[in-house]
Amino acid sequence: MSTLAVVAIGGNSLIRDKGHETVEDQYQAVCETAKHIVGMIEQGYEVIITHGNGPQVGFILRRSEIATDVARMHQVPLVSCGADTQGAIGYQIQQAMDNEFKKRGVKKSAVTIVTQVVVSPDDPAFQKPAKPIGSFYSQEQAELIKRANPSWVMVEDAGRGYRRVVPSPLPQEIVEKDVISRLARDGYCVVSVGGGGIPVMKREDNSFQGIDAVIDKDFASSLLASDIKADLLIISTGVPTVYLNYGKPDEKALKNVSLAELKQYMAENHFAPGSMLPKVQAVIKFLENGGKEAIITNPESLEDAVAGKTGTHVYP
Repeated sequence: MSTLAVVAIGGNSLIRDKGHETVEDQYQAVCETAKHIVGMIEQGYEVIITHGNGPQVGFILRRSEIATDVARMHQVPLVSCGADTQGAIGYQIQQAMDNEFKKRGVKKSAVTIVTQVVVSPDDPAFQKPAKPIGSFYSQEQAELIKRANPSWVMVEDAGRGYRRVVPSPLPQEIVEKDVISRLARDGYCVVSVGGGGIPVMKREDNSFQGIDAVIDKDFASSLLASDIKADLLIISTGVPTVYLNYGKPDEKALKNVSLAELKQYMAENHFAPGSMLPKVQAVIKFLENGGKEAIITNPESLEDAVAGKTGTHVYP
């Protein structure tokens, strides 16, 4: 079989900048990324695509808030926003991939799996919600929202206003991992674990219940890659390689790195929290769980990265 790769595409693969946020703009960005992923596939890879959804969830929440204020419509729960974006973004990716396959004469199809991810009710994140979502509010608005939604946690965000924060628990299990693996190994290009997956908890009878939370998509992608024994995990970001001393005069690009070296750099605080750090942590977890290789690069460098010409390559 071909080499099986999980490719996690980030926000820059969906929204280029603040001036290109419409659905049409997002689709154009997806089409551009699809070209590079199909280029990978032409080099002999089977690919599972995962993706972020932060801005898209924010858009849905804002529309829901406006509809509630103006027309007294019911609000959309966060867990449903995650499911909605998985379907919408998955549709865009699979259509872009299928169109690119046809253009190049590649006999392959893309398919989207709406994916649930189990989290633990004992995860410390549920005691300390810290992931900001949605719009900024004045103190008066925040107090009204809190009265209407007593379970919500509202915090002040750097003087810019108040925002809702939600838990960001670690992923424990990919519910649909078996069907994702089977489809990929049967030759389909699978889009899955969108936005880190829909967070669910297991009840005592082993049934599932959705929970309002946000799972880091790089952590979920790493878990999926480990569970299905993928050969390669690729995490895309805004730069072609990872750097030490990023943005400083002694900046240094990392090309080929061992797991031990990467862990040392992480301990030395070279990677910014909320930016490169979670990507590095996801790579470390994948390799510790038996992965063979991980690459961090930007979407436009995917083909060159798998050919060994660029990207940060990390080995056990």
